[in-house]
Amino acid sequence: MSDAVVLIDVRKSFGSVRAVAGVDFRLARGEVCGFLGPNGAGKSTLIRMIMAIIRQDSGELTVLDGDPVDVKDRVGYLPEERGLYRKMKVGTFLSYIGRLKGLTARDARRRAGEALERLELPGILDRRCSDLSKGQQQKVQFVSSILHEPELLVLDEPFSGLDPVNRRTLQVEIESLRQRGKTIIFSTHQMEQAERLCDRVILVHHGRKLLDASLADALRSPGVHAIEAEPLGALDEARRALIALPCVKHAAVSEESRTIRLDISPEIALREAMIQALECTPLTSVRESRATLDDVFVHLVDQGNPTVSEVAHG
Repeated sequence: MSDAVVLIDVRKSFGSVRAVAGVDFRLARGEVCGFLGPNGAGKSTLIRMIMAIIRQDSGELTVLDGDPVDVKDRVGYLPEERGLYRKMKVGTFLSYIGRLKGLTARDARRRAGEALERLELPGILDRRCSDLSKGQQQKVQFVSSILHEPELLVLDEPFSGLDPVNRRTLQVEIESLRQRGKTIIFSTHQMEQAERLCDRVILVHHGRKLLDASLADALRSPGVHAIEAEPLGALDEARRALIALPCVKHAAVSEESRTIRLDISPEIALREAMIQALECTPLTSVRESRATLDDVFVHLVDQGNPTVSEVAHG
């Protein structure tokens, strides 16, 4: 089966600002891919080129085996800049969007009602968009991006501004779309959401690709060097003792799990660091800390080498 999205040496500048500098990647059909990177890294520019909102200056870019302009009706898009026709009723707005994508008004309204029910917004089709909360408006706009059952769904910061309950509801819907074989790209600053949802992650920085890997391979990236300690006594007291160890660069307390994560100097073996921690303060347990996408993100961005992919895409 052909790839859903292919970029080969894609470049884009705005005046003297280089937004994307020679990015290559292939996204297989059915994959969920997270675009990660600091603000201004080039994520939204990549998304806008995939959506044919802007054109690349050079390089090859194909979507669903064609030119991005020609396949727009097969793609769903939730832009970072949210916007509804505020004076329209929700049902009228969604019917209009559905018709633009080739649905009948009746089918669009039916699908909209079903999707809103799944997103815990029943009975709002006859309410004006302006009467909805920010979170409700965001979910309505998400519904508008999936009404036509797109083959490829592109979501730019879909969780931004949502409270934990609404984030979870949207996450469940995205997981359902993945199970139905949809290809999904989303950019996010929320690494925990990327860890829960992604098959693959791409990290960009200064317009270049730093990382292109499966989630499992990304979490095995080099440079993450930490242990996790569970104190016998008070967390704050144990943290003060542990942060004083010469091998410890940083200590972060988790009240929820009653643990302290210790970032260890790279020249010190983790086994030696664990021995020092045990000698320093009473601990119930100490173990090597599993890397998170936050760790990988910070390590690669801090490393600041925009020409090297730390993990090969498998």
